[in-house]
Amino acid sequence: MNNYKISMLIIMILLASLLVACNAGSNENNESMNHEAETKDDQKSNSQDTSTSDDKEIATEIKVEDGRTQPVFSHEDAIVETVYIQSPVDSDNDGEKDLIYADIMRPKATQDELKVPAVYVMSPYFEGLNEIEFHDVDVELDGKPFGKVQDKFRGKLDDFLVPRGYAMIEAHAPGTGLSEGCPSIGGDSEVAAGRAVIDWLNGKAKAFDENGDEVKASWSTGKAGMMGVSYNGTIPNALAAEGVEGLETIIPISAISNWYGYYRANGLVVAPEGYQGEDADVLAKAVLTRENPETCSDAIDSLVKKQDRDSADYNDFWDKRNYTKNANNVKASVFIVHGLNDWNVKTSQFSQWWGALSKHDVPRKLWLHQGGHGGVSRKRGEEWYSTMNKWFDHWLYDVDNGIMDTAMVEIERENNEWKAYEDWPGNDPEVSKLHLNLGSEGKPGLIGENKSNNKAKSYTIVDDSSLVAKDLIKNLEESNQHRLAYVTTKLKESVRISGRPIVNIHASINQSETNLTALLVDYNKGSGEIVTRGWMDPQNRKSLSEPKDVVSGKTYKLQWNLQPDDYIFEAGHQIGLVLISSDYNYTLRPDPGAEITVQADGAFLTLPVVGEMKTSD
Repeated sequence: MNNYKISMLIIMILLASLLVACNAGSNENNESMNHEAETKDDQKSNSQDTSTSDDKEIATEIKVEDGRTQPVFSHEDAIVETVYIQSPVDSDNDGEKDLIYADIMRPKATQDELKVPAVYVMSPYFEGLNEIEFHDVDVELDGKPFGKVQDKFRGKLDDFLVPRGYAMIEAHAPGTGLSEGCPSIGGDSEVAAGRAVIDWLNGKAKAFDENGDEVKASWSTGKAGMMGVSYNGTIPNALAAEGVEGLETIIPISAISNWYGYYRANGLVVAPEGYQGEDADVLAKAVLTRENPETCSDAIDSLVKKQDRDSADYNDFWDKRNYTKNANNVKASVFIVHGLNDWNVKTSQFSQWWGALSKHDVPRKLWLHQGGHGGVSRKRGEEWYSTMNKWFDHWLYDVDNGIMDTAMVEIERENNEWKAYEDWPGNDPEVSKLHLNLGSEGKPGLIGENKSNNKAKSYTIVDDSSLVAKDLIKNLEESNQHRLAYVTTKLKESVRISGRPIVNIHASINQSETNLTALLVDYNKGSGEIVTRGWMDPQNRKSLSEPKDVVSGKTYKLQWNLQPDDYIFEAGHQIGLVLISSDYNYTLRPDPGAEITVQADGAFLTLPVVGEMKTSD
């Protein structure tokens, strides 16, 4: 390795140490892909670790009781080391292969004969975030907050797993922190860097210490598991889709499986919740925390061009970041955890991934909770840690503990009780095709199995992008030109939907471009709650990659999907569908005035209903 490069790396480490000291005790980053915040006390309370340091120093092998490895190794005396793993690519075009910074913590006994598997997290967030500007969506925008540098091994996974006989690896993603290279936001260089860490564990890649001396992972069994929340869980999905040898299992939590679906929807630019104006290039600039970031200016410019924010069409850039299409390569088992109310990494991300894995019979498990973006460490506490413990033990230590005989799917229901299911979507939901019957004079129309005899022929929605969806679903008894609403009569019994709702309408538009938004709403005594939503660009009515012009006044058949969900509408409630144009919190916000004229004929809603749907007459 070049001596100059080693010297620079040493200087970078010293600077990072100073930053860590200045920012000790900082909170987790507040960013669009924020990873799960678990406190050290949370972790310790679930580790059931009562051994003293002296007790653990004598441990030379793992101990298994009740199907789980036990905390017999000292966390305090664990070996901590730093290596620079050589990626096979030169993403910053400096003439040398990227070196990926990684911190490792492993049981002290590995300095002798003990060999252990590794649980590995690669993150772009370990050194915080830059303050950057978002894309303009015709409103005043705030910069993304600067994230503080984080301590190494912050007492989360490491103090749970290392005492149980695992090595813990934290690697900085390319172009972030102390790693070389440039961010590619799910692209080839990121995948290659992530793979290099596992290859090093198996003797297939080189790594160096701060002095430039080669370091081998002689302590490694060659088996690795990956886990993480949000972006940190997305990288495991990407590596699993490559079929990386040695990657035995992954636990992606609130993770992306298709980057197009993170920043786009049916041909529209759609933001992650709370981050209007973010896109792949914005995220890349935020995580570009390496020394000499100007080195990556060409890479950032390439992201700007290839993401094609202007058209929002599906192209090769997005196709390379669609991991679901490579599910046939997956060799690792997959334990997915996702929030049913996650509007950052939306539910289509787990749904598409789960469906693709199912087609190829990948060993898998799914937990769906009622929260938003993040995991279940606080919601399910001891059961989460026990299950994670057994999962890693089974796949990385070959412990026969029956974890794969437990329920494949568990869902936290609306009353916060967890229920087991055989698979997802639930019990082959029957697709219910419900007619959308126009109401009179802007009043709500009827959702039902039959067409009504209402004489209304059409209704025109006028876009006003300054209006917020949660307000547009209110006061259905009042006429409102900015929405078109439909409701069922009151439900006689509770109705569970499990899967993806689909909307079909025939409509004309008075201009060549506009937004279309559908909101599925749970109404009870006049009050509404948005259950799920979906968006569409009418130009992409036939194809995500090949748009077709919209001719003003011409009627088109338009079909689009909403985000998948698993939701129970209670008896006495009404199921509502509200159509609007722009969705203030998610879509671009054009000047007001677009008109969408929806025809009475050919409008229906497809709901994935489990069981029967009975409404009052």
